[in-house]
Amino acid sequence: MKITPKKQVIGIALLTAVAVMGDSMLFIVLPLYWGDIGLTALWQIGVLLSVNRFVRLPLNPLVGLFYKHFQLRTGVLIAVGLAALTTMSYGIIHDFWLLFLMRSLWGVAWSLLRLGGYLTVIEAANDNNRGRFVGLYNGLWGIGGLVGMLAGGILVDITSVTFVTSMFALLSAIAFPFVWLLVPVKAAEPIEEKQTQGGTSWFTSRVALVLTTSLAMGFIVFGLFSSTLSPLIERSYLADWSYAQVTIGAATLAGVIQAIRWGWDPFVAPWIGKCLDQSTSKIQILLIPLFIGSILLFLLGHVQSLLLLLVLLLLFQFISTCFVTITDTLATGVASQTHRVKVITAHTIAVDIGAALGPLVAFYLLEFNPLSMVYILAASLLLLLGFIWLIQIYSKQKT
Repeated sequence: MKITPKKQVIGIALLTAVAVMGDSMLFIVLPLYWGDIGLTALWQIGVLLSVNRFVRLPLNPLVGLFYKHFQLRTGVLIAVGLAALTTMSYGIIHDFWLLFLMRSLWGVAWSLLRLGGYLTVIEAANDNNRGRFVGLYNGLWGIGGLVGMLAGGILVDITSVTFVTSMFALLSAIAFPFVWLLVPVKAAEPIEEKQTQGGTSWFTSRVALVLTTSLAMGFIVFGLFSSTLSPLIERSYLADWSYAQVTIGAATLAGVIQAIRWGWDPFVAPWIGKCLDQSTSKIQILLIPLFIGSILLFLLGHVQSLLLLLVLLLLFQFISTCFVTITDTLATGVASQTHRVKVITAHTIAVDIGAALGPLVAFYLLEFNPLSMVYILAASLLLLLGFIWLIQIYSKQKT
């Protein structure tokens, strides 16, 4: 059965969604239940939330070579199997170094899934639908984050970490046979690279700035913000709420906030991508999440009212969806014009570096500083990046 380009994107996105649930749950649960999992220090939280990203740094180029020679299906099968194994381990292993190993194995799985997804989008899309396909891919795999964070946050508060991780691992195992249905049978075709004019390097100033944006996006959205959301809510959440004799703890509330974003992503991200496809200047649209996001991060670091905090968190989640979709669209756009595998591999590496440094930097700063300092740092980084892009726009207009 021939799979259309759109169905290829949907297939890889849905399988990624199932695999990512355990990892998403951990970002909500680990900062609050780290003692129950066997950890003894705050720095261990940062390490476990980051090590999978550091593992991916040397792996991503190797995964790029893997997909040149092996079927996409093979990589996805390996990834889904590792997702089931590692998710199960979070609830039954109570040793830091064994958990360190499991998180490293999850890094292998995510490299196979993420790079395979990006390459699928690049091959399936053109200049008229690239933003929409990127939004569709990000929105659909985000459903896994929705289930992981919402169900994980709620169920851990009322059951146990072991119960939740076992349930998510079972779902990954059930998804395993669906790889044969959703992923194309044929081997990945060699990707034809476009040469830059005059044989110059693919690493141009434009590519460098896009990769810098990828780094910042990974650091703030997937690293710092995701790992500190629970402590941020807990700071203003002085007493647990109860409804129908069910206690709503900080983990539940953090899961709901994150899940709302993953819930609207399948609708909002493709809409943002469509706007990008119709726009004549994607860079000017990028300035919106950079400057507004900077203001919101600064406010998040200082607000004390829980109600106001929740409103600001929802606004920042919307800005995050814009930021991620625009950054991925810019990366796939420059990749389609030059060495595809090299550029998109560099993009995934940049995002992974940022996402890995986010929890490490955040929890290191929290050892000596209040939470507000972490968010001031994040706000300053977005503001600086916004001015750099403004300079780029100004320089382009003068030439």
